[in-house]
Amino acid sequence: MKIGIGSDHNGFEFKEEIKKVVEEQGHEVVDFGCHSCDAVDYPDVAFEVAEAISNEKIERGILICGTGIGVAIAACKYPGIRAALTHDTYSAERAQLSNNAQIITMGAQIIGVEVGKKVVEAYLNSQWASGSERKVNKIIEKEKEFINKIND
Repeated sequence: MKIGIGSDHNGFEFKEEIKKVVEEQGHEVVDFGCHSCDAVDYPDVAFEVAEAISNEKIERGILICGTGIGVAIAACKYPGIRAALTHDTYSAERAQLSNNAQIITMGAQIIGVEVGKKVVEAYLNSQWASGSERKVNKIIEKEKEFINKIND
């Protein structure tokens, strides 16, 4: 799989370690930045990863900021994107199995790198089972409803 990964400056070092895990699992990494500890606004990176998924340039994404909350909120603003905040392996598995989340987010200041590696492994080793398809479709339909209201 082609996996997009991005972070703000708070998650830079964490991201660099997570990239290694993704590659070790045999996936291709597309790094959307940031590329140093210099200050970067997390919405910019989150929007780039979300857009790449929407345009099918990558299959899944991993976003990291201080808490994981900001990048999750930002990515979910992009139409069609389901980003899930994950800080343990169970939530990472469920993000994919139950919600078909294209992106997981993590907080570098909340969990350690070793836990983050296990979270990523759990997410990448899980496949959408469509068992909750009815629920996910409700989310998709509500989003379409709001987009149609805006376009009217």
